[in-house]
Amino acid sequence: MARQFFVGGNFKMNGDTTSLTAITDNLKNAKLDANVEVIVAPPACYLQRISTELSDKATVNVSAQNVHEAGKGAFTGEISCGMALDCGAKYTILGHSERRHVFGESNKQIGAKTAAALRAGLTVIACIGEKEEERESGKTMDVCTEQLQAFKENIGDWNKVVIAYEPVWAIGTGKVATPEIAQETHEQIRAWISANVSPDVGAAVRIIYGGSVNGKNCGELARQPDIDGFLVGGASLKPEFVDIINVNA
Repeated sequence: MARQFFVGGNFKMNGDTTSLTAITDNLKNAKLDANVEVIVAPPACYLQRISTELSDKATVNVSAQNVHEAGKGAFTGEISCGMALDCGAKYTILGHSERRHVFGESNKQIGAKTAAALRAGLTVIACIGEKEEERESGKTMDVCTEQLQAFKENIGDWNKVVIAYEPVWAIGTGKVATPEIAQETHEQIRAWISANVSPDVGAAVRIIYGGSVNGKNCGELARQPDIDGFLVGGASLKPEFVDIINVNA
């Protein structure tokens, strides 16, 4: 069974009412490849607005950028899974490198968030990836498998999970893993899942690539057999996001 192509736009801490409405208008008016599953992840304060604006676009859904593992409580500045759902989100990104390396989230906490999100009914976009020095020292898969293990321990239904491989050294830097490097790592990730979860899950789970993806480099990356889509950062704020979505059209 072919894996459905998946393209996510992570807006990070960018946008305002005017600019985000322009993005949603562009998506609503564009002819998007109906075979591609699309999500956008606006800042939490815009989740409900973007969800409402895109409600008539069947192939585009909304994702939180992060959620807390607790259902409620004294966690100033956080949002719960229930709050994300209440605002229209169907997905959440978890384990993004900025959450790991800027905000200090551990594999243990990311695992707890994963369990909470899946329990609540969210689909998880599970992010993994190595720093530049880890790749240079040959530790790419050591890092990725440690991160994958923390996800695996908290996943019951792999149909509700998309893996996003995002080498930290390529996020927002303009550096992009060559198609060969990206494919090699995706293939190794899929082999690990096949061996440590099951061959069926390894064959079915979508593994998407993130790291300075844009309209110019997405074509060659999309042609790789183990790259099932993209998690797009800066380019998701631009009209070329539609070109990335339609890369296979």
